[in-house]
Amino acid sequence: MSPASLWAGLSLALFLPFAGLFNGGTLAAVPYQVEKLADFRQVIANAKAAVFPSLVFLMPVAERYDAGKLEKMQVAGSGVIISPGGEVVTNWHVVERSIDIRCLLYDGTVVKASVVGTDKDTDLALLQLELPPGKTVPAARLGDSSHLEAGEFVLAMGAPWGLSRSVSLGILSCVDRFLSDQGGGYNLWLQTDAAINPGNSGGPLVDSGGLVVGINTLGFLMGGNLAFAIPANTVSAVVGELRRQGRVVRAWAGIYLQPLKDFERNIFYEGEKGVLVAGVDPASPAGLAGIEVGEMLLAINSQPVRGVNHEDIPRLNQELADLPIGRESVFLFRDLEGRQRERRLVPVEKGEVEGADLDCRRWNLTLKAINEFSTPVLAFYRRQGVYVQAVRSPGNAESAGLRSGDIVLELDRIPVPDLETVRRIYQELVEDPVRKREVLFTILRNDLKHYLVIDYTTIYGND
Repeated sequence: MSPASLWAGLSLALFLPFAGLFNGGTLAAVPYQVEKLADFRQVIANAKAAVFPSLVFLMPVAERYDAGKLEKMQVAGSGVIISPGGEVVTNWHVVERSIDIRCLLYDGTVVKASVVGTDKDTDLALLQLELPPGKTVPAARLGDSSHLEAGEFVLAMGAPWGLSRSVSLGILSCVDRFLSDQGGGYNLWLQTDAAINPGNSGGPLVDSGGLVVGINTLGFLMGGNLAFAIPANTVSAVVGELRRQGRVVRAWAGIYLQPLKDFERNIFYEGEKGVLVAGVDPASPAGLAGIEVGEMLLAINSQPVRGVNHEDIPRLNQELADLPIGRESVFLFRDLEGRQRERRLVPVEKGEVEGADLDCRRWNLTLKAINEFSTPVLAFYRRQGVYVQAVRSPGNAESAGLRSGDIVLELDRIPVPDLETVRRIYQELVEDPVRKREVLFTILRNDLKHYLVIDYTTIYGND
């Protein structure tokens, strides 16, 4: 093809998409399109203006134990002001273990914030800005996320990669996404293709009406435009509890549920009633009541249960969490033989979802309390106790052969049932001026007992 022919073809191709705009040499359709475009831009501008002044750039200083020693680390995240008095909603993982939180407000003011309460199960936290007496700040409004539909435009606001005051535009890809490995399983998620990067966590997801419909939480750097936010209705419920008591109190029965129709595991039960029992904690109220894996839960306190699909599970988990603590509840099951039988159990209060930490700096390792929610595999072997969270490299614990995940049974033949016992023994040993710098660890690894000796004569770094 000659250059002239190629140019003619390209000219025609470029002209054809716009040919319908011309009418007798005029651009008759352009004013209408420009008007619609202007309307859309105004909608987005209005939505941004409603929430942007309430955006907060957070820079907490957090304590970390996962390098085998206690370290202080500067992190970055986002938040949104929800009351004129300075209440800020953000993610739990943004302020986790924080000892100092600096906040940059819309007008350039820098203030500190204190933690009112946190809830790891939903990855939410409520902060209070330390404002001068009588000062108020712009506050955003939480919307009703139950009315959202896939395809609606949304704005994700925050501080991606520490760049304050950022906004990205996208749509809601899904309004009831089930994520099995996130949080305590008490809520579905909003999925969006609006860009959410590290630093956006805790920032608001805003609808075209200028209401906060979610809190940005998850973004997948290698997953294209794939990001997730906590729905505003979940945020409202959790914030109310954090205001009242600084935490969310939940009942715990020790039952883990699975839908009747599980495509991933190729399990399909006919019918629309009931939900499967996927797991039972042996020492829980459900375990003590004799409930077994594979049974079908039909009703709780005479109220029918319906768990057909994965999207039904968070609602059922919340119903279990709302049971009266310390009072008997009646569960109706169909057992493995097909018989219906009632079982009565008394839910207890769900305990801490993460154990405390201890930095044993001279031994070059950090220890952590076993917790049935955050370390269920270790809790299978020891419901209470202490395990090695991390070992420093290089370090004395690493040289002795200790590994992350080892359960510590004894120190110098003294049983260590809890972290406080370890703390006391550690202080006594390292402060003894005449004792030989060795300590015998009795550990449990893969259900086998081992004896390891840490020689902590060598001092690493600033230890």
